[in-house]
Amino acid sequence: MSPVAGLSNLGNLALSKKEDFKAFADAPRRQQPEVLTRKQLKVLGSQARAGYDRSRREWHANFGPIKTPQLVELHEDLWDITDSNLQDGDKAKGAVAVDAFPGLGKTTSVLAFLREFHRREIAEKGEFTDQGHERWPVCRVGLTGNTGMKDLNRAMLEFFEHPGRSRGTTVQLGRRALDCVLSCEVRVLALDDLHFLKWGKTSGIEVSNHLKWIANEFPVTLLMVGVGLADKGLFSEGSAAGDTALAQTGRRTTRLDMRPFTITNEAGRREWNQMLLALEQRIVLADKYPGMLAHDLSDYLFSRSTGHIGSLMTLINRGCQRAVRSGSECLDKDLLDRVKNDEASENARRELEAALEARRLTSRPRSRQSA
Repeated sequence: MSPVAGLSNLGNLALSKKEDFKAFADAPRRQQPEVLTRKQLKVLGSQARAGYDRSRREWHANFGPIKTPQLVELHEDLWDITDSNLQDGDKAKGAVAVDAFPGLGKTTSVLAFLREFHRREIAEKGEFTDQGHERWPVCRVGLTGNTGMKDLNRAMLEFFEHPGRSRGTTVQLGRRALDCVLSCEVRVLALDDLHFLKWGKTSGIEVSNHLKWIANEFPVTLLMVGVGLADKGLFSEGSAAGDTALAQTGRRTTRLDMRPFTITNEAGRREWNQMLLALEQRIVLADKYPGMLAHDLSDYLFSRSTGHIGSLMTLINRGCQRAVRSGSECLDKDLLDRVKNDEASENARRELEAALEARRLTSRPRSRQSA
């Protein structure tokens, strides 16, 4: 694969492999297609129209991440932690766990941070180490269901495409992974979907011990992403809360979360409004207009997404796809009512809809209400 993949190839990447992660990190920013009027659409030839619609499909599916207050807050904390982890190799570095409910944009936000961290390190230090090895500032591992310690070590070796990734004991695979990390001067080791690790009665202790070994031996910032990590005992050491041998995991790990959008106060309503305004600017439909989302659909979109950005982005993406395909070229309640969203949002929307329709709640800030 070439060092920088074309945008058309980014949908065929596995970010758990180094070359693919580099292609993701080095890819140029997508260019938003021009918003054409209906008259301009009509004069396009069939081939030009097909190309334009394809560019819109790809754009609407990939126009994130949006720089929300939640994303900015998370990135500031991550920069604080990674930049403070410049201790010499004889000192253990602080770890970080992004622990939040699904649908709040954890993985998207963390990947955006990892991309910027990779770019900064390569810009400052170059693509090769002083020993002539390829520099990989980030090692990103996506875990699968029921992953054990040996699987975790093998996954790290898979990222580097190490020839010895297929055989060896847990300890041998771990040592090979450490050698890769040292040779390539990895600075952030990101473990996504950490909740997929085996967290049984005894393996929870094994998890804590293994993560402690990584934190002690690998000169990296360990960045863990998952759901319910606190409940699984990552910070409190589970049932072995009094075991001093495990206490280091909780002491060295900073827990970060991501909050949903809320509309119970004016500050939350303003954040929601700014989010919708940002989305409006990115939508490429012939009949879009100012206030299409932020005014006319504000309450509706909040009830459909329950304030979760992942659910909101899914709904807007699918709605735009249908608006292009059907020729409606606009988002409204009638169209979006026919668009299915994730099950969690659909199940939770009824109570919110009732409160919004009864005007016990509103998602619009005071300035928008008066308008």
